[in-house]
Order: sequence, then structure tokens, then C-alpha cells
Amino acid sequence: MQENKEIWMVQTKRADFNGLAMRLGVSPVAVRVMRNRGLVNEDEMRRYLYGTLDDLYDPLLMKGMEQAAELIGRKLKERKHIRIIGDYDIDGVCATYILLQGFRRAAEKLAQDFLTVPGQGNAWTGNIEENSTELGKGRMNVMIDYEIPDRIKDGYGINESIIRQAASDGVDTLVTCDNGIAALKEISMAKQLGMTVVVTDHHEVPMDEYGQILPPADSVVDPKQEGETYPFHEICGAVVAWKLIKVLYGKFGIPEREWMELLEFAAIATVGDVMKLQNENRLIVKYGLKKIAETKNRGLRGLIEKNNLDIGNLSAYHIGFVIGPCLNAGGRLKSAKIALRMLLTENPEQAGELADELKELNDMRKDMTAKGEEEAIGQVEAQYMDDKVLVVFLPECHESLAGIIAGRLREHFHKPSFVLTRGETLVKGSGRSIEQYHMYQGLCGVAELLVKFGGHPMAAGLSLEEKNIEEFRRQLNAKADLSENDFVPRIWIDVPMPFEYVNEKIVQELKDLEPFGQGNEKPMFAQKGLMIRNLRVLGKNRNVVKLNLVTEMGHPVDGLLFTDGDRFLEEQAGRDLIDMIYYPDVNEYNGTRTLQAVIKNYKFHG
Repeated sequence: MQENKEIWMVQTKRADFNGLAMRLGVSPVAVRVMRNRGLVNEDEMRRYLYGTLDDLYDPLLMKGMEQAAELIGRKLKERKHIRIIGDYDIDGVCATYILLQGFRRAAEKLAQDFLTVPGQGNAWTGNIEENSTELGKGRMNVMIDYEIPDRIKDGYGINESIIRQAASDGVDTLVTCDNGIAALKEISMAKQLGMTVVVTDHHEVPMDEYGQILPPADSVVDPKQEGETYPFHEICGAVVAWKLIKVLYGKFGIPEREWMELLEFAAIATVGDVMKLQNENRLIVKYGLKKIAETKNRGLRGLIEKNNLDIGNLSAYHIGFVIGPCLNAGGRLKSAKIALRMLLTENPEQAGELADELKELNDMRKDMTAKGEEEAIGQVEAQYMDDKVLVVFLPECHESLAGIIAGRLREHFHKPSFVLTRGETLVKGSGRSIEQYHMYQGLCGVAELLVKFGGHPMAAGLSLEEKNIEEFRRQLNAKADLSENDFVPRIWIDVPMPFEYVNEKIVQELKDLEPFGQGNEKPMFAQKGLMIRNLRVLGKNRNVVKLNLVTEMGHPVDGLLFTDGDRFLEEQAGRDLIDMIYYPDVNEYNGTRTLQAVIKNYKFHG
């Protein structure tokens, strides 16, 4: 954090804060925070505060859902070979797991209802670690397996080699999850080879001048379709899969509580895929975190233990910044199948080994990212400080880390940032943007230099020939309509709230607004003109500053700031008046509870 390098802005949305507070049974501060998160009326706020899993939307409202569940149910009854095609990130892994477990349970129910294998009863055979599950023998033989593309070799989504392999393996039905909506050519090929295809996805549907172009699948479930009747479109691929399993279970008479056992994976994917924690996403995560506390999944429990987390006290932060990166690390550096095998195994020893492997891969990924980040920042500081759009070429960087490093560059310089790496034949890159720059449109403006590209306003991916890197950088900058003001971060304050107003009831009320994350950001409050009575730098790495402050009204405030302590002392340089943006919390030590301000940003006077 750098002093005076950002603009502080106060939210000014209007509402009857006092009236709503009285009717909802909360303080006007909580109402103001909800209003700042885009909630407009009393019903929305009541659902936000008091909503339960009963408030989730009916999956049958989603276009294509009934048809997809009907088709899959029929294929299970006909004992057809079904293959799930997932993706290599956390959403794809969780979606694959949900579909695999759901289809497996539905097939098992069929066996219980219609089949008894002589001498065995109702038995699963086959080896789930080999990507497949086979139910029963003789008269009832249902093969359900999966494939996840390799990030480097295959790239994103279903592809021609996966389809040819499925045809060779005698697969009857392909079910995609977290991919497929843009795979028009590939799904046409699968249809020509005689396969049934069900697409479940959540990404934007491709468009031409006439409107959306859907793939020629037998059924398409994607809440971003035209004419969609599902009330909330911003769910992840794993939630689409989870909703499909609910409908399938209904058709097979499987109790809803069994469907709820998959909730935690829908929640993990929602956070890990950085979906907005609004509407039903927030309910899925809120109750999914509680579900994780009692999870029966050996692999998930092992991963939480390996990271020294308290399973009974997990937040969205722990999923987003600890568990999620571990689940993603396999797909980044080795294979996403490691994470899926970990979630699928019933063997405690194997669960522990796979959790260890994912944690080690993530630790390696963190080291590689830190090295790449340092190199990228050094490159910008040496050559590109005057550029509006940063383009950094790190030839030796692992291509799966380009997006993470681009995000770090954007945070450091508050400029749109691209990180390019050397692939097998082409240079590949990922970009992360700021609100003022539409990254996808920026790439459209230099399309003639690119072999392939795609994305949206805040992020993009591309490939180009190495000889075109300098021209790519030059043209992007020449065409970027950005001013110096666009590079100054804006910090949004919910309420300029004097610390005199803070009490334990307010702190608890703010905790009730969790889970916080994308789209439901942690509330921020501000107070000016606090006197620093004394301060201490703590921690082995001197990265914690403990401050004793006093307000203009003479009210004492304990402040806690996580930053480079020695740098803070240099910035202070004898100044003893400070403004702060903070979040109120309770510090409990030796049985004594005291209010404290966790300081997020600060400015010195003078």
C-alpha cells in the first residue's frame, strides 16, 4: 500500500435507511451496506439477511434443463456409455465431480430398483481412479467415465482428439460441464460420429450478426441463452451441474438430502471461479461453507488439514486463497485429474497423498509466480513506465501462470496488463484490466496481429507470433483511450463512520452480512483526523503495525495494520495525524474482548 496513491470515494446511493432498518431489524449501517451492494428493495434485503436454501431457484426454470435430465435418465436406463467432459480449473473439476457422483447414484438407484446381481447384490465394479465407474454385471452394465483436457496439450474445452477418442471407446453420450457452449465445430463432429451430446455450461453464448449461435447438441443448458427464464444468470458451471442433478434425482426418486450432500462443491466452485456473491450464489456459499464443516469427503478434508485450516471456521477467503489455488494447481502444472481423483477416492491414505501432492504443486506455483511477478515488475520499471497498456514478455514463464502474473501487474501499477509467454509454436498471453479499459475491445482493435484471442472487459487470452510482440505493444498503446486519472485507484467507502459509533452489536451485524467476496465486498468505513498516541511494529517479518489512536472527540481506538512496518515508520516521519479506512472487529486476548479497527488504507496529514 502506498500513501496518497489513491482517491477515496464515498458511496452515495439513496434509500429510506432508518425505515428499512426498523422493518428489517438491523441498524441503518447494515441497510446502507446492502444498498451499496446493489440491493434496492425490502424483499431483496430480507432475502439477503434471512434467506435459506429454500430460497434457491427451481432448476426447471432453466431453459433446456428438463430435456437434459430426461435424456440422461433415458441413457442410464438404456445402459449407454456416458462420458463427462470437464475443464481443468476449479469450476470444471467440481462440476465433473458433481455430475459423476450424480450419474453414479442415479445408476445405482436403477440397480437397486431393477437389478440384483447373483451372488453380489447391487455392486459397483470398475476402478474410479481409471476415470470410470461401471455398475453391475451381466444384464445391467452402465459405464460412466470422464475426461478433462490437458491445459497445455489440449487447451480449453472439448476438442477433436477427445471426441475421436470417445468414438473409439464406444461412448454413446457426451455431457460437457463448464465448457461446450462455444464448441460448434467440435460438437458437430460428435454428432456426425453418431454420439448424443448434452452441453451444460455458464459462459457467454457466441454471437453473429443474427444473434446467438448455439452448438448443435441434443440439449443445451446455459443460463446465458436467449429467452432464458432462470431468474439469475451469474452462476458457475458447477452450480449448473448441481441443478441438473437435482432434476435427475427427482426423476429417480432419490431423496433431496442426497443432492444437498453435493452443495459444498457448488460453493467451492462459486468462490473459486470468482462468481459474484450475490443472489443465490451468496446463499450457496453461505450454507456450503457450513456443509464443509461436516464433509464426508476424505480428499477435501485432507486438503483442509494439510493447509492447517480450521474446518469448522472456514470463510470464502480460505476457499478463494488457500483451498481453491490447491485445487487449481494440478491443472496448472500437471493434471486436473489429480484434484478430481483426490475428491473421488474413499481411501484415506490415498486422499492424504493426493492432498499433499496438490499442496506441493501449489507451493511450487507460488514460488514460480513470485519469480515471474518480480521479473515482470522489473521489466516495466526499466522500460515501460510511460505505457498506458503494459505488455510484458516472459519467455520462460509457465503459460498457466501468465494470468496470475498479469493480475499482480495490474494491482501494482493499476494499468491494463498483458503477460506473454513462449509456447510450443506461438507466443501465448493473458491479460487483466482496470474498469476504464475494455480489454476484449482493445484486442479487437489489433486483431490482425493475433492468431487467436477471446475474453471480456476485464480479462482476455491471446496467441500471436513472437515477431509481432513489439507491434502488438505499440498499437495497443496508440489506440488506448486512457488518461493519467484512469491509473489512480478508487477506494470506495460505505459509510464515513466515527469509531465512537462502533460496538459489538455492529461488529456482529456486519459478520451476518458474510460471506464476503466478489460482488459482496467487505464493508469499508472511514474516519479522519485520528491522533497517533503510540505505535509498535510486530511480527517476525515486521509486517504488523499496532497503533493506539484517539479521535477528535477524545475516544481511544486500537488500530491494526498489516503492511511493511519499517516503510510505514519512514512514511510517518514524525507526523501524528492520520485518516483511515477500516473494518471494525473484536480482538479477544486472555478472555478480554476489545474493539479494534483493522486498517485497510491510510493517509497522513502534513
